[in-house]
Amino acid sequence: MADNHTQKYQCSFCKRIVEIHDQYDMPVYDPQTGFALCKNCIREINHYLDQHENVSETAERQDFAKQLDEVLEKNKPHIIKQYLDQYIINQDRAKKVLSVAIYNHYKRMKYGYENEEGTEIEKSNVIMIGPSGCGKTALLSHLSKLLDIPFAVTDASSLTEAGFVGADVEVAVRNLYYAADKDIEKAEHGIIYLDEFDKIARKSGANNSITADPGHEGVQQALLKMLEGSVVEFTSRGQRKHPEAPTIKVDTKNILFIVGGAFVGIDEVIAKRLQKNDASIGFGAEVESKDEKPKYDELIHQVRPEDLMQYGIIPEIIGRLPIICTLETLDEDALLRILTEPKNAPVKQYEKLLAMDNVQLEFSEGALRAVAQKAIERKTGARSLKGIIEDVMLDVMFDIPKTDEHRKVIITPECINEGAKPEVVLLDK
Repeated sequence: MADNHTQKYQCSFCKRIVEIHDQYDMPVYDPQTGFALCKNCIREINHYLDQHENVSETAERQDFAKQLDEVLEKNKPHIIKQYLDQYIINQDRAKKVLSVAIYNHYKRMKYGYENEEGTEIEKSNVIMIGPSGCGKTALLSHLSKLLDIPFAVTDASSLTEAGFVGADVEVAVRNLYYAADKDIEKAEHGIIYLDEFDKIARKSGANNSITADPGHEGVQQALLKMLEGSVVEFTSRGQRKHPEAPTIKVDTKNILFIVGGAFVGIDEVIAKRLQKNDASIGFGAEVESKDEKPKYDELIHQVRPEDLMQYGIIPEIIGRLPIICTLETLDEDALLRILTEPKNAPVKQYEKLLAMDNVQLEFSEGALRAVAQKAIERKTGARSLKGIIEDVMLDVMFDIPKTDEHRKVIITPECINEGAKPEVVLLDK
């Protein structure tokens, strides 16, 4: 209802007659239907919505805090390590470091939800150093299954393709967002693993040439805020980045970043530092012959932040990766155990595959040792074990399904070393 002479309208909600001085006195008005909302009613509606949002957010925080209690109770460091022991051979030190880091990360989140003021517990991101095929990615993938949280692996060396400024570092967060099934809240409490992190070391590091390499340093600089905790914006997959493209925002404050790489040559950097520090004069000095070089496993556990700086990682990045987790090389005995002992051991996998065709699979000890020796020759660690077995098993797995007879397949050292055909024995029905 309106009086055209006095410019007064009735609010459809509160039924008050409002005198109109400007458009804000009656922000909502439809001349065709006469529907109107005055500014007082709109203010009250906004106030109600704000209160409702605050209550919802508080309820969500309380609900997540309760979930954290359950996560912490189920995933104490010794429980995490026991779980990892079922799948990963050796690397006890690394298992302990990661177990404590994960547990403390969730304690930090719980503290943040329960304490609005006071001391802030800083995020403890992890840097993993170990030779190729020693189990870095395997450790983390099994951890993500245990914790049932989003986990995404991104190849850090691919980030250099964005150019000298490293503009595409948000790809790591985007991968986590999709690993969390596009659930932003889940993604904001996940784990990002940046593999091949040593590949973005500055080429001007002591172990490299003296030429400048602003591309790699640019990527490290771009990662700084993300590692510490910031809101990262990215477009959905397949969309080009431009000002009008819709973006997704993820806060990295509670995302645990773990970076890892082989850091080839880091042992030499450590050895040089130790040689400088060790005085060769005095009664306590140990005299080493030139032929006796310290082993990789002895050196890697003595790595310090200054060694990583010397390698080419910028100091600011090292400051945001306070926990250093080191892994040893895998010797022949360790590779033998990896072939047969873990729950998902390669030999167990092939035994189950052939059992589905009513066939028993048997590896002689010599054959297993030959597989381990071949992996050591290739310098690829545990990652090549399954591939070596696959090469030997290809013809067998092709021929086996031709009949349903109960048979036994025996793999001998000759099969591994000389390409001989596995022995197939017909068993009684």
